[in-house]
This record gives sequence, C-alpha cells and structure tokens, in this order.
Amino acid sequence: MDLTDKWRHMSTAPRDGSRFLATVRPVEQGAADVDVVYWARSDQFGMEGWRAADSTPGAIIGYAEPELICWMPLPTPSPGREPLSIPEPYEGEEIQIDGSGI
Repeated sequence: MDLTDKWRHMSTAPRDGSRFLATVRPVEQGAADVDVVYWARSDQFGMEGWRAADSTPGAIIGYAEPELICWMPLPTPSPGREPLSIPEPYEGEEIQIDGSGI
C-alpha cells in the first residue's frame, strides 16, 4: 500500500474544492461509512464547509467538522490494477498529528 492508500487526519484535508474519500463517524442510526466529499466556499446554496460530492443545490448534504474522522485521496485507475473499490471506513483509534491527542 502506498502513501495515497492511507487514511490521513482531517486537518490536512484539501480545502480547494477537490474531491476525496472521508470516513464519516458512526452514529446511533448506523455504522461508520465512507463518502466522497469536498470543501465548499459559502455560496447562495449554503454555508462554507464539507459537502458530499453528490449534493445538489436543492439537496445539500453537509458535514460538520466532528462528523468526519479522516480522509484519503480518490484512487486513480491504472492499467493492470484491480478494479477500483471504496475502502472500508477507518475504525482505529483517533488519528493524531504532531503527537497531540486533542
């Protein structure tokens, strides 16, 4: 597994509108899940923040910062590689950066 196949702390996620995979925290209604998300600037359809890539102006699916655990780049297809599949949600301990537990 190369660096692009590893989950990373959300504080390092790109906020330039590019799409990537993110683990959504488990809730009472269901287990953790993986979604394709991006950072959206404030516009006439909603506030600045994380949005699901399949959102539409009439049905924006937004995520609050605490709802997303970690992220990884979208896999890129390459010849001879197995068909692309969505990885399992991250279920380990909280991902920390710089040794901080906060």
